[in-house]
Amino acid sequence: MPHTKTGILAISLLALGLAGCQSSRFGPAQTSPAPLRPAPSGTVSGSQLPPPTAPADAGAFPAAPNQPGTDVAALDPGAQAAAAAAAPEIDKNSLLGSWAVNSSGSSCQMFLTLTKYGNASRGGTRGCSGVLADMRGWDLAGKQLEIYNDAGDTIARLYSSGNERLDGQTTTGMPVSLSR
Repeated sequence: MPHTKTGILAISLLALGLAGCQSSRFGPAQTSPAPLRPAPSGTVSGSQLPPPTAPADAGAFPAAPNQPGTDVAALDPGAQAAAAAAAPEIDKNSLLGSWAVNSSGSSCQMFLTLTKYGNASRGGTRGCSGVLADMRGWDLAGKQLEIYNDAGDTIARLYSSGNERLDGQTTTGMPVSLSR
């Protein structure tokens, strides 16, 4: 008896499979839509560009910054020392986080963390140029914030000049301001 049930089941499945293959759904493929007519286009012309020429007055362009013979304004070291001595005390926790940096007319960002970096704390910049682009660490030295490069050299010193603002200069003499 078990063989007859198995046989009937096998014949039923085979018949069902054959019936599915004869469905009208599997007829010939539908024809594709007619192609679109191409849109009219204008004429295309080609020619050589003229060779590049020098500006009419080559002396009209200013010298590139930080080139020999270019004067760069720097803070008076005596005034810097006096302002730093009169600056209010600062602590590491008040400096943590993101700062907007303005140095020589360009803007960028500086980030100060408490993550250890040698004898200092880790820090970094985004979008800064010059020596500030090399910032890797920072620490407090008295009332001043000192910024270090990868070699551990001081590249800038800043002091508090008010609420959420630090001012100073790089070791190359460029003014630097941090603010939030």
